[in-house]
Amino acid sequence: MKNLKKAAFLAVAFAFISLSTNAQKGSAFGFKGGLNYSANGDYFESIGDNAENPDRNIGYHIGVFGKIGDQIYFRPELIYTATKSDYDSNDFNVKKIDAPLLIGLKVLGPLSVFGGPSLQYILDTEFDGIDVDNVKDDFSVGLNFGVGVNFNKVGVDLRYERGFSDNEATFINNNIGSNVSSRIDTRPDQLILSLSIAL
Repeated sequence: MKNLKKAAFLAVAFAFISLSTNAQKGSAFGFKGGLNYSANGDYFESIGDNAENPDRNIGYHIGVFGKIGDQIYFRPELIYTATKSDYDSNDFNVKKIDAPLLIGLKVLGPLSVFGGPSLQYILDTEFDGIDVDNVKDDFSVGLNFGVGVNFNKVGVDLRYERGFSDNEATFINNNIGSNVSSRIDTRPDQLILSLSIAL
């Protein structure tokens, strides 16, 4: 079932990007990458004491994008994202595939605003060297919105991403002398800074 979800997710994402490459006016295709300043959901709920006061951390993303339209445009993206959140010196790492489906509007010169849903498929989660296998749902939907500027084939955008649905991972912490069950909310909550280059 997981493989079926993953295949469907990737098929839909590639289909949208393929559409953008066949468009005429205002179409574009290219590569993008950048930094993610992230945390997760409502941070940490836990029975243990070491699950409090999370800090945000820097991650990264890299991928491809397409674009259809000019003044009003549709921009699908397919992105590999790696994020890290720190919980009292314990790192929670997430690797996922994101497929934002964005609608944008040019508002003034090179400046545009955009927003839309982001399909997310979690590839791997790890908490301080412990693989977290029982994520409640490895496929979820979030929201992206932000602003961008484009100069010819080079663009820069800053966006906020937030997960819609509750999605937890549970693990057993053996580091404090007893088995303590803890929960991590895996919903993304992050600022994303990207540089894109159209081909």
